[in-house]
Amino acid sequence: MNKKVLSVLQYILFLGLSIFLVWWSIKDISDKGWDDIKGAFRNANYLLIIPVMITLLLSHFSRAMRWKILMEPLGYKPRVFNTYMAVLIGYMANLAIPRLGEVLKCTILARYEKVPADKLVGTIVAERAFDVLCLLLVIVITIATQADVIGGYLNETLHKIVQSKAGAFSTTRIIILLAVVVIAILAVVFILKKFSHSSFIKKIKTIFEGIWHGITSVRYLKNKGWFIFHTIFIWTMYLLSVQIGFWAMKETSIYGIPQALSVLTMGSLAMIVPAPGAGLGVYALFVQNTMLAYGLKETLGFAFGQLMWSVQFFFALISGFIALSILPYFNKSITVNEKS
Repeated sequence: MNKKVLSVLQYILFLGLSIFLVWWSIKDISDKGWDDIKGAFRNANYLLIIPVMITLLLSHFSRAMRWKILMEPLGYKPRVFNTYMAVLIGYMANLAIPRLGEVLKCTILARYEKVPADKLVGTIVAERAFDVLCLLLVIVITIATQADVIGGYLNETLHKIVQSKAGAFSTTRIIILLAVVVIAILAVVFILKKFSHSSFIKKIKTIFEGIWHGITSVRYLKNKGWFIFHTIFIWTMYLLSVQIGFWAMKETSIYGIPQALSVLTMGSLAMIVPAPGAGLGVYALFVQNTMLAYGLKETLGFAFGQLMWSVQFFFALISGFIALSILPYFNKSITVNEKS
């Protein structure tokens, strides 16, 4: 019962955070700003939603194939269709409760294939661990290719933090900022040493050990080449979906791959936050601030972030629902054919 209560409280907490971030994003928007947002949505090219959905379908198919490759060392070879449908259903489940999809897709696949659900947990850990590594690589590439823009934006943000109301550097603010950073670091070190025996700290260590084990387990795969190919393809499709999204709005059509790379980076970081609705509030806010660094008006950045989030949300909802509907029918047909 305590675990259930904790889960409910955690869900309410992150839902509240999402609602707060949505409010934070729109609280200072003027009437002119709302007119800009309405105009951006009204004039958007919604036909481009189709190629965006195609890129997402392809990326999810590659994710299913990569997951299938991770199962091979365990001696399991599930059907491609069932694996793909399980992945789509997993994304739909994540809209309701973050991380639920990782468990549900294992359960779904175990139901229609001769694969024990508990045996698939390790493959999920390995897959997510490799995704973390890929995200770190994407972050490094983004910073390396756009150091001037990112550096300038961080410098401007830092100036806002440490400057006084008069515009001069505030020594007091700098000292407070440095003190907070030092105290935070010392607090983390103290907690890790003092409570190293606690179940919470052990759980954190287990997570990091699992990530490392997942990354290093790739060397045991038979099809390493295909695993790497699908990984690169997945992130390429993600990047392409953002670029196509730029073309959907007149105000963002001038941006290219470098800017899409930054949006992909910040959007992926937003998805890490366990907020309901696949980053509700968080995704749009991160994208809005990212595009602000490239000179896009704050209101238009908000509109673009909401547009991208909406497409991903409804894609996951519709594709997951279709997958959930046709999966029993497909497997019923397969069973009949096998009996025949």
